[in-house]
Amino acid sequence: MILAIDPGNIESGYVILNDDLSVRRKGKVINEEMLNIINSACYYKQSDVAIEMVASYGMAVGATVFDTCVWIGRFTEKAKQWNVEVTYIYRKDEKMNLCNSMKAKDSNIVQALIDRFAPNTPNKGKGTKKEPGWFYGFKKDIWQAYAVGVTYYDMYLKGGRGNE
Repeated sequence: MILAIDPGNIESGYVILNDDLSVRRKGKVINEEMLNIINSACYYKQSDVAIEMVASYGMAVGATVFDTCVWIGRFTEKAKQWNVEVTYIYRKDEKMNLCNSMKAKDSNIVQALIDRFAPNTPNKGKGTKKEPGWFYGFKKDIWQAYAVGVTYYDMYLKGGRGNE
């Protein structure tokens, strides 16, 4: 299992991935609740934890970025309380792994995920309530958390970049 987190200053998106990269659980929760999810995922030491890390590109940033950094530290500390190591995934790694381009935007990353896991399906692979697709219930932060988890899998578990 992989717990992948797209951290935010107040709320964070997350996905818990099965070994076949299907989604066991997903959501966007307040950060205090994210600490409980990390507790649950790490309790049996069966989860790898991957968190998207903030990177500096030389531009000025506001308080929300620093608040997000504090939460990344708190999430890391919570996992380490269970002796679970955290792997940080940088946005550039997601872009190169999924899109083979540093110029990729969120929409390109989403499309790359759709092409890989739900090709030729309507509604971006989401399906309907009656017939849920691979990406049923996905929203912005959940897409990004899934990209973190897939990139972690490709880079650290599969043993290399994995655009199939």
